Amino acid sequence: MHSQAVQAHRASGYVLRFQSLFHEGRALAFECDAGGRVDLDAMSERARLNYLYARTVIGRDFATPFIERTVH
Repeated sequence: MHSQAVQAHRASGYVLRFQSLFHEGRALAFECDAGGRVDLDAMSERARLNYLYARTVIGRDFATPFIERTVH
């Protein structure tokens, strides 16, 4: 993705939120577009690993993710 596309992605105003099933207030959130698509190439290695982990444990540790509008 070139820099303008990355900037547009980051300015989208949405996050994909994985809420913990067992710990109230614990969640993982990742910048996404309005359709919930994340840009794996734009993520840090740690964020990418956290995202892939959260997807793997849906229903066991995290609820099904939902798209949330962020406030700028």
